[in-house]
Amino acid sequence: MKPLIGLVPFLKANGVDVDASDLKVHLACWNGKEDPINQYYAGAFKEWQEEQTRKNFECAQVLSLIDIGPGEWLFVGIYRVTKAAMPHPTRPHIFVYGTEALPGQEQLIGRIKVARKRSRASYIWHKAPVFLPIVEVMREKQVMAEFPGYNNVTVNHQELRTIIGQRIASWHGALANIKGVYLITDKVTGAQYVGKASGDDGIWSRWSSYAKNGHGGNVELKKLLRRKGKAHRDQFQYTILEIAATHATDADILARESYWVRALGSRIHGLNG
Repeated sequence: MKPLIGLVPFLKANGVDVDASDLKVHLACWNGKEDPINQYYAGAFKEWQEEQTRKNFECAQVLSLIDIGPGEWLFVGIYRVTKAAMPHPTRPHIFVYGTEALPGQEQLIGRIKVARKRSRASYIWHKAPVFLPIVEVMREKQVMAEFPGYNNVTVNHQELRTIIGQRIASWHGALANIKGVYLITDKVTGAQYVGKASGDDGIWSRWSSYAKNGHGGNVELKKLLRRKGKAHRDQFQYTILEIAATHATDADILARESYWVRALGSRIHGLNG
């Protein structure tokens, strides 16, 4: 069955002033260093997109889509180009554009999924035969991926700030109701810190403190951030090693933390003091 409508006609039908005659589509995906979906979740996608390694936005408008899985892309806005490319003041290989989001699309951003095969081209003109068929219009904006299950949790610090700051319901429901042992990894050095959550609100409460300042009060993490700078917390990755049984005592959880510290050697080679 053919799709009922493409993205651009749908936006026009909803009152968005799309200039299809001079429109470039940005197919934003993992570039080997950064994932644009994390920029979107953190509310920083517009600024992230405005920095380009080439003069990619020599057009009137940019339609932005983010890769969210095999053949699917999330609509994150149409932007009017307001300033031509200028060299970055400190990074000469970067061009900086000025853009502004078109009015009338606020309720649609983050809710529309379209279908398109991944290709080597990240920037394409929206001209025939380009067609962006809508596969789903979600009831709510996608602000963060749903909780993936305790055995599949791997989030970086930026993602953690989004999860905690926006109190994503599926994550809060899962993490506030379990205690256990977790792992923080410095992705630059590979050094690891094993921690435990045994208080009220479980792992959610403990990770909330890391989201706030990066160290959560831990002495070794404080030293590391003083030495490397506060921005180094963006290199931290958070994983759940083991969730506690419902009948586990604080002493049981402490014993499991000690086991993982020994097993991973995080006191000798890592960040456990």
